[in-house]
Amino acid sequence: MLLDSHAHLLSLEDPEGAVSRAAAEGVGKIVSIGTGIESSLATIEFSRKYRGVYVSVGIHPHSASSFSEQAVREIEGMLEDSKVVALGETGLDYHYMNSSREDQIQSFEAHMTLARSHSLPFVVHVRNADEELLSMLRRSDLSSQPGVIHCFSGNYETAKKYLDLGFFISFSGIATFKRAEEVRDAAAKIPIERLLYETDSPYLAPVPKRGKPNEPCNVVYVARLISQIRGLPLEEFTSIVFENMTELFPKISKDRDGLI
Repeated sequence: MLLDSHAHLLSLEDPEGAVSRAAAEGVGKIVSIGTGIESSLATIEFSRKYRGVYVSVGIHPHSASSFSEQAVREIEGMLEDSKVVALGETGLDYHYMNSSREDQIQSFEAHMTLARSHSLPFVVHVRNADEELLSMLRRSDLSSQPGVIHCFSGNYETAKKYLDLGFFISFSGIATFKRAEEVRDAAAKIPIERLLYETDSPYLAPVPKRGKPNEPCNVVYVARLISQIRGLPLEEFTSIVFENMTELFPKISKDRDGLI
């Protein structure tokens, strides 16, 4: 069973069609990611149509300027929903700086607090901010509360720092890009029991779909590449990563009945 551990289904032009195409490709689980209060609520409602679609709720660092105590209460109100398996996408992005550093830090700290108090994993976005984010994680009491660094784009040395803190590492279509040697090296070296893969749809379409809108059915190209890097048959590799996903997100059913 293939999976997509990180997609933005409601950012796709045809989310219903995308789910159907993913199911036809053998994708059995998708975690669809909220980026704010409205998108998180809408994604929960969308997920109710599909057995294998789950949700992570939160405020993206690009939107951290919208963070407030009211937003925290609204996010917290979503966490008991059976379809909500994680918090985020949260984190720090110092490349685009669509929100101030201060707002991003405040939002990320609040997400970590919610993750700890509700025993939920959290989904982390980081760009040009690894050292500060790592410092924040080390200061937080999260040793028993894992998360995932999604769409990993660094080298093995950086990945190891997150692994040492108990994190999973998720690889996207970036791993298929010609100049992504360091990313592929990290995908080859990290412990396989801490590895996930994703599309980050509608962004970062993998080779040979690069330059086109991405969607979950394309996750097969990412899974196939990493299985080859690891020297494993695709079926064995995807079976291992399925177990990783249900370990990280315990609310996801272990059944293999499919997406729809």
